Amino acid sequence: MQSLRDLLADLWTSVGADAAALDRVTLTGDEPQLPSSFRVDAAAQVAIAASGLAAAEIWAMRSGQAQDVSVDIRHAAIECRSERYLRSNDEPPPPAWDPLAGVYQVKGGRYVRLHTNFPHHRDAVCRVLGCEPVRDAVQAALLQWEGEAFETAAYAAGGVVALMRSREEWQALPQAAALDALPLVEITKIGEGAPKPWPEGSRSLVGLRVLDLSRVIAGPVAGRTLAAHGADVMLVSSPRLPSIPWLVIDTGRGKLSSFADLTTPEGHAALRELLTEADIFSQGYRPRSLAALGFSPEEAATINPGIVYVSLSAYGRSGPWAERRGFDSLVQCATGFNHAEGQAAGVAGPKELPMQILDHATGYLMAFGAMIAKARQAREGGSWHVQVSLARTGKWLWEMGRLPHGLATPEIGQEAAAPYLERAESGFGTLQAVRHSAVLSATPASWARPAVPLGTDPAAWPARG
Repeated sequence: MQSLRDLLADLWTSVGADAAALDRVTLTGDEPQLPSSFRVDAAAQVAIAASGLAAAEIWAMRSGQAQDVSVDIRHAAIECRSERYLRSNDEPPPPAWDPLAGVYQVKGGRYVRLHTNFPHHRDAVCRVLGCEPVRDAVQAALLQWEGEAFETAAYAAGGVVALMRSREEWQALPQAAALDALPLVEITKIGEGAPKPWPEGSRSLVGLRVLDLSRVIAGPVAGRTLAAHGADVMLVSSPRLPSIPWLVIDTGRGKLSSFADLTTPEGHAALRELLTEADIFSQGYRPRSLAALGFSPEEAATINPGIVYVSLSAYGRSGPWAERRGFDSLVQCATGFNHAEGQAAGVAGPKELPMQILDHATGYLMAFGAMIAKARQAREGGSWHVQVSLARTGKWLWEMGRLPHGLATPEIGQEAAAPYLERAESGFGTLQAVRHSAVLSATPASWARPAVPLGTDPAAWPARG
């Protein structure tokens, strides 16, 4: 089993980064921190450390000043389920899931997981099943279906579901083979462009402009991380699309927030104008969805030569599942984690990991890739495309190995997490939220802007610096 430092070294050097920088990183604490047979805490600490080190390297490029980076594994694990510890005016989060969401049985004793937090996804499932949106009715209808047939039909109808598979069953699918061919963080040059000089600034990313077109957890965590190092992050959402309010609060720290409906001429023009002055374009749409609206990576590089374009997908950019919608809980279910964790716990059905680590870790990997690509742009010029996926992060986690007694680890409750929380005013009242766990000695991470309701700000960049 690889050490935490070796895991970080492999990730850091996989994108061509200078191995000498690793001497300035300190990783503290031991596994496990949360109850799991998988090395979820390692994935949290390593992904966050990589993003912190990338920020430190950018500061060295900008200022000539090296600095130390440290990440504590307990703090990293807590941060990778930050939404659980968030309090607004001392109130805890509402229920995380829609009443219809969760695990159901299908024919043959198999299990499926439904994700119905967005109404249109819930409605799609009920259309396929021909039933009312009530748990008992859904369960009765699902018992008439073979699991894989339902999974296929639900996706075709616009739903998001997953059949619980063993790891062996997942690895036998063509999508697993397609995923195996992809790097964890893929960075490719997609256009020419002169190197962009660094703006004036007192921290790693001050003066850089980031467009964040993402929802739920992974993409928004990436934007929150870039904001923690000083970037001007503009979250662009559509007033027509649903959101999960608690996640908007937690991942919105540090960001501006504007509305633009890309299906209208006005919204399309607003995003294009923002793009012309952006440094990083981070998006979580399904592969090729934004291309249909005129904002593919190559089109973005034409509009703004020198752009760093970051793409998040559920199951990877190639293969028969490339365009499938997906969320962390479903990818866990489809790729073998829920089955394996259930077996380790001695339960008959699926068991979730103790945090949505595929989402959170992928968010930090997105930020890491964005900063590595931005540093490359400053040195070499060009436009760059960074690609990550939840399922590829899952492969990384799986290959770290298992912890035989990991499930015996005690939970981390609100009181135990208190040393890692900070209080701040926001557009939602007083927040108590998890501090960023990457500690940089010269340019400490912090959020200069409070979380605000969606659409609070105009679709226009503030002055740099």
